[in-house]
Amino acid sequence: MRLVGVVDCDTARADAVAREFGCRGFGSVEQLLTTHSEVEAASVAVPTVHHLDSARQLMAAGVDVLIEKPLASSLAEADELIGLARQHKRIGQVGHLERFNPAVRATLPVITQPMFFEVHRLSVFTPRSLDVDVVLDLMIHDLDIVLSFVNSPVKEIRAVGLPILSSKVDIANVRIEFDSGCVANFTASRVSTELVRKLRFFQPKQYVSLDYGRQDAMVFSVGGEGAGRPSVNPQIQVAKLATMQEEPLHAELKSFLDSVQMRTRPLVDLEDGRRALAVALDIVGAIRDHGSKIRLAELHR
Repeated sequence: MRLVGVVDCDTARADAVAREFGCRGFGSVEQLLTTHSEVEAASVAVPTVHHLDSARQLMAAGVDVLIEKPLASSLAEADELIGLARQHKRIGQVGHLERFNPAVRATLPVITQPMFFEVHRLSVFTPRSLDVDVVLDLMIHDLDIVLSFVNSPVKEIRAVGLPILSSKVDIANVRIEFDSGCVANFTASRVSTELVRKLRFFQPKQYVSLDYGRQDAMVFSVGGEGAGRPSVNPQIQVAKLATMQEEPLHAELKSFLDSVQMRTRPLVDLEDGRRALAVALDIVGAIRDHGSKIRLAELHR
């Protein structure tokens, strides 16, 4: 496969990127498709509100799509995207990048019965992605990972969030209880002074600590049941999981293109994107309800 074009409504920007990568720049999806009818796959990385319109044009033209997260602005739009993919028999993947993190991939084989998660994703403030709040901007990465690890319906959501430097929620804390009995606590902030991307979970006789940034994972096993070296407590074995180092974005794109060429289900399909979006929107609703209860709008004036 080869890169044939870059689309941006800012044609000067499209042309600049096209020159950098040795392809052509276009001002619209329609212009790209009219010029290059041989396009087979495209990455949709426009603002979330434009995901449906852009992906609809591409899939109708027979193009497979990798859609950036969150999948859509609403569940209705997500359902329409899923329907379009089925109608046009297109591959649809969602850009939940952390699924391709070496630490996440290394952790999958050791999962048994997760019962408690503690997740932190803290970032410094940037003017990027302020069209959505921190739940849809940052926390949704971890929601997708935990949902894939637990594989159980959500039973209850409690959440609080505050706007700090923007008009949207910039910091949020969420507690989710699943039907399985598992509980997950999430903290996401885009107004932190440091970068933190960590996930920890407990399951019978094991504690697993995963660092997205370092791309490594540690397993602490009780009673010598896990492989590894003894810790300070001789009853606890400590092991660093073997990881195959690869840039997650590269792995994501490669996986998408493999699905396109082999016509196989993507690792993160549109249904996965919808599932994460549904929980994220429920969290946004819970934050809004909590804000109304404490009269947050008055406090924020």
